[in-house]
Amino acid sequence: MKKTEDFETEFSEIKSKLFDIHNDMKSFIEHANQQHMEDVLQHLKKDYNTTIANHLTDEIRTGLSKNMVRKCERKDECTSIFTDLLDKNTDMIRKDRISGRSIEENRAKMDELKGILPYKKCDKCYSELTELFSKQVNLMHSMNIYDMNREQGKDMRSLPIQTVVDDILEPVCHPKRMEILRAVYTETRTFSSLSEITGLRGGNLLFHLQKLSESGLIMQRHERGDYMITARGFRIMEGVSDIHTSLNTDTEKEKIQI
Repeated sequence: MKKTEDFETEFSEIKSKLFDIHNDMKSFIEHANQQHMEDVLQHLKKDYNTTIANHLTDEIRTGLSKNMVRKCERKDECTSIFTDLLDKNTDMIRKDRISGRSIEENRAKMDELKGILPYKKCDKCYSELTELFSKQVNLMHSMNIYDMNREQGKDMRSLPIQTVVDDILEPVCHPKRMEILRAVYTETRTFSSLSEITGLRGGNLLFHLQKLSESGLIMQRHERGDYMITARGFRIMEGVSDIHTSLNTDTEKEKIQI
């Protein structure tokens, strides 16, 4: 009788361990698929943007060559100025970094050019410039990489402020939690390795791990297993990185302009 009970207990433990392994594999596959999909989409988007940018570059050269006034002593000079201005928009598409400020600055430069055109026949060349410029901006809009109403700002009235604070901002507002998320961004980590990375011990580290777990940003593979980032945590870290890069890029541009 005792042997039967021992067998049932052992069998129950085996089933429990198999269940944990199954959940671990499921979580790992979901996480791996998420990262793989993100990488694939990013690669496809880069190729797509490059193809579009190359097409626009050819269209600029063809359009200016075909539609500008042919017999004009300033044609080469104007072609160079127009091409340089339009290439700036094309380069933003290629790099997938659209700046509303840069587009408006280019638009302002076009307006300045219109005021200094010396001949009546310049209207034809300027018209080609504005048409190509409009095509570029409309294309950015259709690709969802530039919002033409961005300068007016988005409508924030429907933004759930408390939800954003509770689910996104508050969980990542502590430096140690950001260190944890950065550590598990590309690989799983043990409690001891996270302790070494953050310099936290015992309950102090556990507090931050529980906070991130409760917010759905990380998960533990099983009761005493490694910690790994969730799809939600992965997207939040991607977003934080994008914001940081964008702000630094704008700051560097402002320094150069100054």
